[in-house]
Amino acid sequence: MAQTTLRSAGRPAYDVVIVGGAMMGSAVAWWLSLDPGFSGSVLVVERDPSYEGSSTAASNSCIRQQFSNELNVQISQFTADFIRTFPERFEDAEIPSLATHYFGYMYLADTEAFASTLRANQALQASWGAATQIMTPAEIAEAYPFYNVDDIVCGSHNLTDEGYFDGGTIFDTWRTQARRNGVEYCTNEVVGIELLDNRVTGVRLATGETVHCGTVVNAAGPRAALVAAMAGVDLPVEPRKRYCFTFDAAESLDRALPLTIDPTGVHCRSDGGSYLAGCTPDDDHAVNPDDRAADPDVWEDKIWPVLAHRIPAFERVKVLNRWVGHYSYNTLDQNAIVGTHPTIENFVFINGFSGHGLQQSPAMGRGVAEMIAYGEYRSLDLTPLGFERILADEPFLERAVI
Repeated sequence: MAQTTLRSAGRPAYDVVIVGGAMMGSAVAWWLSLDPGFSGSVLVVERDPSYEGSSTAASNSCIRQQFSNELNVQISQFTADFIRTFPERFEDAEIPSLATHYFGYMYLADTEAFASTLRANQALQASWGAATQIMTPAEIAEAYPFYNVDDIVCGSHNLTDEGYFDGGTIFDTWRTQARRNGVEYCTNEVVGIELLDNRVTGVRLATGETVHCGTVVNAAGPRAALVAAMAGVDLPVEPRKRYCFTFDAAESLDRALPLTIDPTGVHCRSDGGSYLAGCTPDDDHAVNPDDRAADPDVWEDKIWPVLAHRIPAFERVKVLNRWVGHYSYNTLDQNAIVGTHPTIENFVFINGFSGHGLQQSPAMGRGVAEMIAYGEYRSLDLTPLGFERILADEPFLERAVI
């Protein structure tokens, strides 16, 4: 994608306009701001600078290498390295090391069919250097005696670079350092996209201005399909609710609880001195991106009975906090859609992460910045996640989606 300088007298113009300034938009902005192949101007348009309604704000900020596709494994491995080397990536700035809690993920299988899937996934992960291990019920009980494993066939566990990381500090630092490097952020909303001869020429803002630009990046999270539609593109990404709860237990566990994915889909982990749990609602449908109303029965009817069965110490618990966030849910295959549109070549996607966006944001931001600066990926090839598969109705196969 050729870079051209668009600023000119009499009209606002930027080389790149990023629609959405949360985790993905700010990742692209920061990587662009320090890429030696890019010297253009960048504007980030964010409708809500508090980010209270963003998927970023509601994220559990977890990281894992337990995927079934080698590209997703590699993406997470880059994030693990990014986390380790975080302060070193910012010149002339006092940046703290990131807090991490690598208590690991624990996938539990209660059928031989799912156990076979976990074993196949583990073999693939190990081939890329991941430390994932398959554990028998006896081994699980020895390492974590608080689990009820009577109905479990096996577990898949990894204590290396898996667990929780401080995604909030990454987000805040990307925004601050992008601005320091010359990226502009504005509080506004993109309400239209102008095209000429299959190229985006500008975006219309809610306040009436038209901002001319060389490239538009759709980083609108749960609103991504609305932005894509402005360019005449049908993007299969929709907001779907996900429920989170923090709670105390009357009988605290004697060691950290891995991020445990029960066969029912309910998941739970340690969260400081308390615990965090979440789930997909039984009625999992698209919602309005402003709809964060909670179902009052999810905890009592779905989450707590599963927790009390799997971890008997959680029979007596007290909910401390609850919230509803949105997955930017890719209805084709629940994986990212990244890169340029095949015919509108200056319209760029970074959408549809379906729950694993925060942990993929370092690699995705870097990749999109490379595509804008050079017209190609130069570090990790993200081509399999491109929009072409959407047009061909060919899913990117990933079995380990939570």
